Amino acid sequence: STPISRRLAASSAAPSPSEMAAATTSRKCHGALRRLLCGAACLASAVPARRSPPRRCHVPPESHRVLVTREGSRTILVGDVHGCLDELKSLLQACGFDASTDHVVLVGDLVNKGPHSAETVAYARESGFACVRGNHDDAALFAHEARTEAGARGSDSKYSELKYAWVDALGEADLAFLRELPHTLRLEREEVLVVHAGVVPGVPLAEQRAEDMTTMRNLVRADGGGWWAAASASAGVAWAEEWRPEPTVVAGVRHVVFGHDAKRRLQRHEHATGLDT
Repeated sequence: STPISRRLAASSAAPSPSEMAAATTSRKCHGALRRLLCGAACLASAVPARRSPPRRCHVPPESHRVLVTREGSRTILVGDVHGCLDELKSLLQACGFDASTDHVVLVGDLVNKGPHSAETVAYARESGFACVRGNHDDAALFAHEARTEAGARGSDSKYSELKYAWVDALGEADLAFLRELPHTLRLEREEVLVVHAGVVPGVPLAEQRAEDMTTMRNLVRADGGGWWAAASASAGVAWAEEWRPEPTVVAGVRHVVFGHDAKRRLQRHEHATGLDT
């Protein structure tokens, strides 16, 4: 309600015709202003005025790796596992996985949400699976660091919650495995780039932001041309719709395989495939 209408409602005296007219006009103006401001707010939230500053991320020893698979072998790419180890094993069984001849590549987010996060990390490591770094894998490292710091247990830190209790079961070999996960993996023979969330078109791999490669969903036009990445799907366009092979920017890549964006389900674009469902 408007200030005038609230005052009229609180008054025991009958409003005058001029007060009634003022209240009606105020309500109309208030509604129009609310619609205008709402539209402006929606526009502002859909197209941010500036790129958000980078958030804290772990930097692996080697951000971009190359995997050369054996001639005649098969490469199985798997979407976000999220601690669902039983389902991963069932999937590999359904694929007729043969450890002696097949390569398995995981698109990141091995952990969180499912019931067997620590066991999934150990299984992937012990099986020799290749994997890229997801945002949940990065969060697991921060959680372990926070929970092992003096006074972290039982504190108000978000990492003290039950959601991250599983990180206490990670062994040193598992932590080393997570710390070394690269942001991208280029399958040389297949000419495929594997990344967890995405890559910004026109930007060489060495110049891609760590945050973007683990959290992006969309692209928003930058001032002066080009793109910048958005973690939210509410602004811009899906990055995978816009990505094209650029040999002078990212050599040896014809297709990108990624995960992260489960809300869009299985994505099949001309030059990119999203596996997170």
